Amino acid sequence: MYLEDVNRVICEEELELEEFLDIVGEILRSGGVDKTIVVDSRSGEVIENKKLCAALKKIGVIRLPVSHQVSETIFIPLEHLGFFEDIKPSKYRVFMDTEELLYRNWPTPLVKLRKSSINGRVAWAKLEGFNPWSMSVKDRIGWYMFKKSLEKSGKENIRMLVEATSTNTGLAIAAMCTIYGSKLRAYIPSTVSTTGEILLKIFGADVIRSPKSLTVELIDEVEDVAKKQSAIHLNQFYNDANFEVHLRYTAKELELQIREAGIIPKAIFGGLGTSGHLSTIAFYFKNRFKEVKIYGVVPKQGTFIQGIRRIESGMKWVHKVEIDKIVEISPDEAAKAVLEIVRNDGIFVGLSSGAVYAAYKKMVENKELEEGDYILIFPDMGFKYVEQLSKYI
Repeated sequence: MYLEDVNRVICEEELELEEFLDIVGEILRSGGVDKTIVVDSRSGEVIENKKLCAALKKIGVIRLPVSHQVSETIFIPLEHLGFFEDIKPSKYRVFMDTEELLYRNWPTPLVKLRKSSINGRVAWAKLEGFNPWSMSVKDRIGWYMFKKSLEKSGKENIRMLVEATSTNTGLAIAAMCTIYGSKLRAYIPSTVSTTGEILLKIFGADVIRSPKSLTVELIDEVEDVAKKQSAIHLNQFYNDANFEVHLRYTAKELELQIREAGIIPKAIFGGLGTSGHLSTIAFYFKNRFKEVKIYGVVPKQGTFIQGIRRIESGMKWVHKVEIDKIVEISPDEAAKAVLEIVRNDGIFVGLSSGAVYAAYKKMVENKELEEGDYILIFPDMGFKYVEQLSKYI
């Protein structure tokens, strides 16, 4: 057995989502792999354990446990496979281009909210608004979906993209289109603010506003346009790259950060939109740490909060993982929470972040949380939501 550079091993195995989750769940629970991948010594192609190879590549290991002729039973810890080595922030924050500015700027900050923490329930905010393009967590999926499409189709075949978006994913895809010389047509629901529409146009996207109120309601329409016009529809709501990017980067970052902080969180709170980031974090932390609770945040029945939505509106990944509780938050609660955070701790987060904080606060006030550390995933910054917040000033 020896460890081989992952790029020198050829395993183009396709994995169904359930297969992928089964394999990776076992790896995360055990903390490593218990068998080698059999590789042809001349071609570098995998002969045995192809699905294990494909799963390890997707989660971003740097090295693979390889043998020839027969698979060997041997335990190799994830650390030996370079599992955390693709989290490589630039030490002095020098970047060769604006794409590198995204992924070499990770991890996004994890910060203790000293004044916004309540009664010994210490709130730690992961600030996804520090991503550079949309100032949101959606930069991760826009980047990764585009890159995966680029690998599959080639740059010459990615000229026109179409996407249903409530702003942030569209901004991220538009940024990638700018970098790679493509064009985006963004379809937005009626509930998107004028600011969101203007921002998409500033980024160079063509914008089509729909009378429908939810982004997810536009998927079929956008898919039809893609087929008729030979455009690429990345489809953030069903594209598994949405899940994979958070498994390869976001969840790993958070593990490294809580190690640095010296904490073991009691629970992680996050909003549910496409359900990508919170579902992935639930999958990762439930397998790695078991005792961590996961709380999902959605708008109260009959209301709308930009960036999150109710589960019954249709989500893919949330049904594949364990969520301990869904907390409903009203738009008023979300907006007032934004003001509370900015006036306590001086950080201006967005409405979905406000909803996440409001859920944490509600559970504290209802005496549902014991003393300890809590992670709040704040999806974006607040500057895009000045219109909506102005009535609370």
